[in-house]
Amino acid sequence: MPTQNTNKITQVDRSQPLLHQYGHEIQQYGTLLNLSITLNPSVRSESCALVNQILADTIILYHLYKKHHWLMRGHTFYQLHLLFDKHASEQLELIDALGERVQTLGGVAIADPRHVAEVTKIQRPPNGVEAVPVMLSRLLEAHELIIGDLRVAIDKTAANQDSGTNDLLVSQALRTNELQVWFLAEHFVDTPLVSS
Repeated sequence: MPTQNTNKITQVDRSQPLLHQYGHEIQQYGTLLNLSITLNPSVRSESCALVNQILADTIILYHLYKKHHWLMRGHTFYQLHLLFDKHASEQLELIDALGERVQTLGGVAIADPRHVAEVTKIQRPPNGVEAVPVMLSRLLEAHELIIGDLRVAIDKTAANQDSGTNDLLVSQALRTNELQVWFLAEHFVDTPLVSS
């Protein structure tokens, strides 16, 4: 009889969550797993570095869009509030695709906010609210930086025959950023609603 009681206690103990676990890193940032995707490790390493830089800047761009979405002011509030949220959602999809590509290559995707802040090339905005044209300019400058890095990465991944990364960078990342630039830049065209 006591043996059955002990077994019941053991079963209950096994169902308890094992909280507050600690350990060492099982893969350090900047290292590669040996995955069978028939790409030379040096190619995979270079692609991971290129994509992680774009990923870090894309994470910051996403947060800029959300900040400006919340802090929008003025007579274009409604349109830009919605546009910025749409662009933020599209950037969030890119973040996931870029991060998964680094993992697919055997690397470690940049993700920790402190690490992203150290790596990003995008200038930090002030903590407060900026005028609408400044918000738009800040977003356009961030896109320009990312697009420049994308073009470099596209050329390098093409030369290295890393078609999977190249396809992602061209068909998703570059095209999304270019389209968003168009939508933002059109707000700087000063045309009257009607002409006399």
